[in-house]
Formats: sequence, C-alpha cells, structure tokens
Amino acid sequence: MGLAEKTCVPCRGGVAPLEEDEARRYLAETPGWTISAGGERIERRFKYKDFASAMEFARTVGELADREGHHPDIAVGWGYCSISFQTHKIRGLHENDFIMAAKVNALAGEGG
Repeated sequence: MGLAEKTCVPCRGGVAPLEEDEARRYLAETPGWTISAGGERIERRFKYKDFASAMEFARTVGELADREGHHPDIAVGWGYCSISFQTHKIRGLHENDFIMAAKVNALAGEGG
C-alpha cells in the first residue's frame, strides 16, 4: 500500500522520531519534499500562476488536514504555497508526516 492510501494514526507521544535512514526511505516516496536542516520537518513549495490559485490549494490542503487530523504549517503568497509537516508531540518526523506529504502531492496532481 502506498503512502497516499494510508490514514494518519494519532501520535500521542512516547515514541521516538524516525531515524534519518527511515525518514530518507519515506522521502523517496514523496517527490519534491525535503527534510529540513535539523531533520525535524519536511517541507515543499508549490508554485502557482497567481495568489488565488495558491490560496485555493492551501484551502484544499487544510480540508485534507482536518479529515486526517494531522495539520501542517502553511505559508501562502503570490504564486506559491509552502507546506511543512512535523509531529510536534515527538519533536521530529513520524510516518504521518510522509503520509500527508504523499496526499498533498496527490492533491497537486503529482501522485506520490
């Protein structure tokens, strides 16, 4: 089963963040995303033709996040929408972050 077909499972803490090799394996399944310098988050910037298109994408991502119960940080400006995921309870990356990245890629029409 691909990441985009999975559902986020609530993380209540008490688990270790993903090890770097594990995170890199998931990253290979989420094209376009990068791991931040500290290894605590993944992020991607999507480009759009105008502000309205970027806002619409951000709204759609927000609806997805509410359904999945795993919420990103979103920044929107003229022609772009930047999204980042991390699991705050463990101060690092969890499979849920990559599940959401794959689902966001699918929303953008990029599979993943």
